[in-house]
Amino acid sequence: MKSSGSGAKTAVGFVGVGRMGANMALRLRDCGYAIAAVYDARDESAVASAQDTGAKHVRTLADVTALADVIVTVVTDDAAMRTIFAESGDTLLAGAEGKIFVNTATVTPGVHVEIERRAKARGASALEACMASSITQARDGSLYLMIGGERDVYERVKPMLESMSSSLRYIGPSGSAAQVKALVNMVMNVNTAGLAEGLGLGDALGLDLAMLRDVFSQTGANSRVLETDGLDMQNREHDVFFSAAHAAKDTHIALALATDAGLALPVAAATAAQYDRMVALGIGELDKSGVAELTFSGRAPVAGS
Repeated sequence: MKSSGSGAKTAVGFVGVGRMGANMALRLRDCGYAIAAVYDARDESAVASAQDTGAKHVRTLADVTALADVIVTVVTDDAAMRTIFAESGDTLLAGAEGKIFVNTATVTPGVHVEIERRAKARGASALEACMASSITQARDGSLYLMIGGERDVYERVKPMLESMSSSLRYIGPSGSAAQVKALVNMVMNVNTAGLAEGLGLGDALGLDLAMLRDVFSQTGANSRVLETDGLDMQNREHDVFFSAAHAAKDTHIALALATDAGLALPVAAATAAQYDRMVALGIGELDKSGVAELTFSGRAPVAGS
């Protein structure tokens, strides 16, 4: 495993090359890493990524492990993680001795703990590398990464993680980074839903929304979400960077943690309900800014609107 400098000696595989994974693979290629193999449940995504990165497009998970030293996974949910790390059948765990898995999905913390256990049983290692960034940051290597797992494993892949990120933070043992990420996304989603209500009410009152956004930015109503989503909410431009469906999933992960801790989080619960409603209406694949479609008077939520 490389310890510093160019990544030319490290072969990297990717499982999940949608919007985020494909751009992460391009970034590592640009930094000198050999992208050895790519796999995606959507064959066309894998074909495109293979063409862009020079990787081999493989059709089995076991082939990714066979061709790569480090395997980066970018999948959607708990079920997908358990599938790619299945204990039988086609699985990344086949022939995994000595390999390192870097798992970036926002999933239940306990799933990361379970995947680490399964990897260790096969002589492999697993880290969680939770991302608090989006597509643009994946491409230019400015992700904010929170790492959970064994410290020595982290140190072995730290140069690669540094190539992917502008901010890199080791949180603690497996599961801990996923807990922090769940809280980050919960607060972000609450802020997004609150901003949509503020702008929606301002619009209903006949206020100039450009003025209102500027006032928000100079007062206690300011937030990172105002910068990223405020104008999109006003203009109904909801090109997806972080989907409403993911916002729903991630907020429910945080609510489950709250339940386990014996806490009631009514604001987070209301936020989850808003994103659940978007999914039910068929607009869950809009960006999370699309929650404004539920709050502005006269808007009729329609898929693709």
